[in-house]
Amino acid sequence: MRVLGIETSCDETGIAVYDGERGLLAQAVYSQVPIHAEYGGVVPELASRDHVRKTLPLIRQVLDEAGIRRDSLTGIAYTSGPGLVGALLVGAALGRSLAWSLGIPAVGVHHMEGHLLAPQLETPAPEFPFVALLVSGGHTQLVDVQGVGRYRILGESLDDAAGEAFDKTAKILDLPYPGGPALAALAERGDPSRFRFPRPMTDRPGLDFSFSGLKTFALNTIQSALPEAADPHQTRADIARAFEDAVVDTLVIKCRRALIETGHRRLILAGGVAANRRLRERMNAAISAAGGETFYPRLSLCTDNGAMIAYAGWQRLRAGQTEPLAFKPRARWPMETLPPL
Repeated sequence: MRVLGIETSCDETGIAVYDGERGLLAQAVYSQVPIHAEYGGVVPELASRDHVRKTLPLIRQVLDEAGIRRDSLTGIAYTSGPGLVGALLVGAALGRSLAWSLGIPAVGVHHMEGHLLAPQLETPAPEFPFVALLVSGGHTQLVDVQGVGRYRILGESLDDAAGEAFDKTAKILDLPYPGGPALAALAERGDPSRFRFPRPMTDRPGLDFSFSGLKTFALNTIQSALPEAADPHQTRADIARAFEDAVVDTLVIKCRRALIETGHRRLILAGGVAANRRLRERMNAAISAAGGETFYPRLSLCTDNGAMIAYAGWQRLRAGQTEPLAFKPRARWPMETLPPL
């Protein structure tokens, strides 16, 4: 089965082709960062309009790079949610219409299931069962994964997701959009011993997260430290490092707890924040010391992309799951409601 994947849930247009025998044939991602940078964040209407402009040209590009024709596709997968409804509508309408015109099945894919299954595209791929940390701008979740569609949420953020907290703190530090990568780069020059931020919700049982307080703690630290700083630039770097260390330590502590609670030995990290270098280093060390294994997708598959949607769609299409002609983009979509395969 050869599946075209279409990802348009937010501000990146991702297209890919996955072949069940040959693997990932080609993929391309168009980022809207230059469009939204002027506003310091994603503008939903602009995102939707740009998906309209870019999705079809990217499909043509990816098919050319894969060396295949449209009529050689045997299925189409598109992101059906969660995400920005207008952006989702573009990919869903185009994907479902293209499938109808070619007379092939289509399936709507859960965006976070795409992230969760992205490490399966690597070699070696993690075997089920495992614990998944899904950590991005919109989600921070720990999931007990028994198989495709067999998910149990162990814990999630009660307020800001980790990536959202990165972006908001970066804005406080007057860093450019997108804030997360900019803050991580600034933290590389920071002194890890100068400031100590709290590790929220690690002093109590449970696997839920809360990152909004770290943003407030960073703001208070900036307001108290910067006015008297001999080197304001270094102080900002030190604050960025303290913030990043707090988020990373919190995620590591909760992941170790999740492995103990479930009895699993394998942990996968996926989503945009999974590209953070310090998080990968500390998670590898902590999980390895506990006798476990850690798996990640390659950096290009951490952010939103069509490859993860094509692969997740391939899994569901080959199991016989298809969508009717009617399609329904969903801004919210609990992953635990997905049918198991």
